[in-house]
Amino acid sequence: MAYPYKHERETRVLTEAFGDPAARTIEGWKKYGGYEALRQALGMAPNDVIEVVKASGLRGRGGAGFPTGVKWSFMPRDDSRQPHYLLINADESEPGAFKDRELLRWTPHQVIEGALIGAHAIRAKHVYIYMRGEFFEPAQIVGRAIEEAYEAGFAGPDMMGSGIGIDITLHLGAGAYICGEETGLMNSLEGRRGQPRIKPPFPAVMGAFSRPTTINNVETVSAVPHIMRRGAEWYRSIGTEKSPGTKLFNVSGHVVRRGNYELPLGFPMKDLIYDVCGGIRDGRELKAVIPGGSSVPILAASECDINLDYESVAAAGSMLGTASVIVMDDRTDIVKAVRRMVEFYSHESCGQCTPCREGTEWTAKIMRRIEAGEGTADDLDTLLEVGRNMTGTTICVLSDSCAAPVASSIAKFRDEYMARIRREVPAGALTV
Repeated sequence: MAYPYKHERETRVLTEAFGDPAARTIEGWKKYGGYEALRQALGMAPNDVIEVVKASGLRGRGGAGFPTGVKWSFMPRDDSRQPHYLLINADESEPGAFKDRELLRWTPHQVIEGALIGAHAIRAKHVYIYMRGEFFEPAQIVGRAIEEAYEAGFAGPDMMGSGIGIDITLHLGAGAYICGEETGLMNSLEGRRGQPRIKPPFPAVMGAFSRPTTINNVETVSAVPHIMRRGAEWYRSIGTEKSPGTKLFNVSGHVVRRGNYELPLGFPMKDLIYDVCGGIRDGRELKAVIPGGSSVPILAASECDINLDYESVAAAGSMLGTASVIVMDDRTDIVKAVRRMVEFYSHESCGQCTPCREGTEWTAKIMRRIEAGEGTADDLDTLLEVGRNMTGTTICVLSDSCAAPVASSIAKFRDEYMARIRREVPAGALTV
């Protein structure tokens, strides 16, 4: 893991306090400048806070990369008759993603401060932190931090004597991947089955409890206190013009040093793999990379000479997503690796939409058949056809997430599929 290892090319903003247990307490966090940004924000009009975040160019770190300030501006500005809500999505569970849980573990007050600033900006009086139920340790840490924030007057009915009141509730989910989808999260929060909702209406119009709601990722709100304290121009001085700021890259797979690294957006992928992460383990060759978590298209080694920002990764045919970089060396069995991803999505499908419910299961069955050496060449065409019918045809993008690695792996590693089909791969010849 990256801690306590720190690479000299890192730009530590959100992770500055990682490795310092004292920063989990309110007094420890104040030594890092904690809650000064909240004090500053409470002295500003909500719209002015939104304008600062807009000017910074901060984009959502949950995967979509939508501009945060613009998202906040969708909330009603002149409707004080109904409550507004801010939901913090802490249900991180996509294979390859492990950044949000570390922010919650090491810097709970950073998350809380950012959430309170965001709530003030959108005129919300209540923040819900929706956390994956299996995050037992982060839940204990965040729960204690919320208690401290209330005791210190940073949360509650009269925050810092400002006359502004915002409450915070930590809500633990039951551990379903689909509850990380924003409308599935809202249903789960309300005590309903965690299934996505059809949009429109969008959450800013009718969200949690049928009231205007904004959903932000943990990493997104963690950046907000720094932007407020240091200014939008400072934030824009990091990263690229269209993708400003730092990003936590959670690197897993066949590199020497796996872990979370905070780097400017636009950082070269090969520098991340070969310099920051120490290269491919055991001196092997790079075979493929999934740049944004298991839900995005795979890149072959020949496609990895790119920069890690939203635009560059999209131009290469994939997505930055959560920046969960999964590295695979030349011994990787691509068929097996993709089959395991497909099994995950098949298991986690909520079953609401037929293309997803049936498509993920059929895809898993065919992948198992090919891996077992019992497939045919026609199976590849079937996989692609099923994937096409799963993409863009459902309420959420879970089925798209299942189809993307399948289609991209067939396009780039068809010879491996055919070797399985022709039974040319001896058992145990490859590893994942």
